[in-house]
Amino acid sequence: MLRRGQQRFRGMIPSGFGGPRLILLGIVGLIVLWGLNGLYRVQPNQLGVELVFGKYVGLPTEPGLHWNWPSPIGQVFRPDVTRENRVEVGFRSSGDTGRTGAVRDVPEESQMITGDENIVDIDFVVFWRIGKVENFLFELQNPELTVKFAAEAVMRDIIGRTRIQDALTERRGQIEVAAQTQLQGLVDEYKAGIEIRSVQLNQVDPPSQVIDAFNEVTRAKQDLERLKNEAEAYRNDVVPRARGEAAQLVEGADAYRQEVVNRSQGDANRFVSVYNAYSQSKDVTTRRIYLETMEEVLRSVNKVIIDDNGSGSGVVPYLPLPEIQKRLGASNEPSQKGTN
Repeated sequence: MLRRGQQRFRGMIPSGFGGPRLILLGIVGLIVLWGLNGLYRVQPNQLGVELVFGKYVGLPTEPGLHWNWPSPIGQVFRPDVTRENRVEVGFRSSGDTGRTGAVRDVPEESQMITGDENIVDIDFVVFWRIGKVENFLFELQNPELTVKFAAEAVMRDIIGRTRIQDALTERRGQIEVAAQTQLQGLVDEYKAGIEIRSVQLNQVDPPSQVIDAFNEVTRAKQDLERLKNEAEAYRNDVVPRARGEAAQLVEGADAYRQEVVNRSQGDANRFVSVYNAYSQSKDVTTRRIYLETMEEVLRSVNKVIIDDNGSGSGVVPYLPLPEIQKRLGASNEPSQKGTN
């Protein structure tokens, strides 16, 4: 290479001009210029990867000014390691976010079979960033395409173990987390040097051909849940009330049982005590029982007391107790009214 450079330089110099020193100076100048071409700058959002004779050497260079062997001996890659890359699966968008521009559906990517053998149409986005720069550059030929295929495979595996109703409603967040975890493990197996930042489900719907029928089924299920909730509320209202009434009846019956038993026991104890008293003193007990019985019988009867020793011609001395009580009651009523 040096010989060819000398020949070219000699061809450029006019005949009779210069000498060996000038040729040597020119060669040194060319070498210096060639060495200066090895200077390169790494931006704050980049990492530098140096190659020497096509082989990766050293560690990634940090932002700043660095030097490596110029071409054809050396080569430098400076990938952006802070940029958030996105891969769309199931759709293609013209805008940066997939919402501002026109969106084209890709059914061969988005339609998947669920665990209960239904078909669901899923559009999702994978956000990723360069993690290990040397693996990213040299282990995969097309990292973005690899991420896309791996994400689609992981999502099909997760949806294949999920019911369609769960995928459409409450398990969307769990699906996103599981997809991110499994996808990160898969790209790590590939030594892709990629960090999966997040997986976002943009749209989860039944296929457009059966979406009307599916909506009818969903509404029917919602009506079923509503009726079940109403029945459950009615049961929660009736059953406790019935249990309360049953408990009240049981407690009332138990109280009545206790009352009857206690009364019976009291009567039995009373009879036993009377019998014991009668056994000890029959005359006194007989007379007491007679007097108590007469008191009970004559309590509500009009009574007239007649004196056996009364004397007189045709007049029987007696004490009209009922009339006296009536008179006393009539005389007390006016006084009570006046007092009131």
